[in-house]
Amino acid sequence: MTDLLSLWYPWIKTLHVVSVIAWMAGLFYLPRLYVYHVEQVEKGSPTDAMFQTMERRLLKAIMSPAMIATWVFGLCLVMTPGIVDWGAVWPWAKAASVLVMTWFQMWLGMRRKDFVAGGNKVSGRQYRMMNEVPTVLLLIIVASVIVKF
Repeated sequence: MTDLLSLWYPWIKTLHVVSVIAWMAGLFYLPRLYVYHVEQVEKGSPTDAMFQTMERRLLKAIMSPAMIATWVFGLCLVMTPGIVDWGAVWPWAKAASVLVMTWFQMWLGMRRKDFVAGGNKVSGRQYRMMNEVPTVLLLIIVASVIVKF
C-alpha cells in the first residue's frame, strides 16, 4: 500500500490541493452569503427561499464533497512514507487547524438549519467576524506546510 502511495504521491498531492481550494472557496463564501441573508432578506420572501437554496447547494454540493476529498487525500499523504516528520510541530499545527476548519463547516451547517427554521440569531456583524476564521486557519496551515516549523 505504501509503495502505491509513493508512486501516486504527485497525483494525490494535486487532488488534495484542488480539494482544499474548493473547500476554502466555500468556507469564504458561505458566511458572506449569511451576512447578506441576515441584512438584506425578509423572512419568508422569495429571496429568502433563493438564499436558502444557494446556501444548501453550496454546502451540500461543493463544500461537503470538497471537505471529504481534502480529508481522504490528506490522509493518503500522511500515510505516504517519508512525507511527515511527526517529531516536528508543523503536522500537529496543521492537523489542529484542519480539525477547527471542519468544526467551522459544521457550525455553518447548523446556522443554515437556523435559517431554514426561521430562527437565525446571529447578526451580520457576527457572521463577518466568523468569516475571518478560515483566513486565520489557512495562514496557519500554509505556514505550517511550507515553513515546517
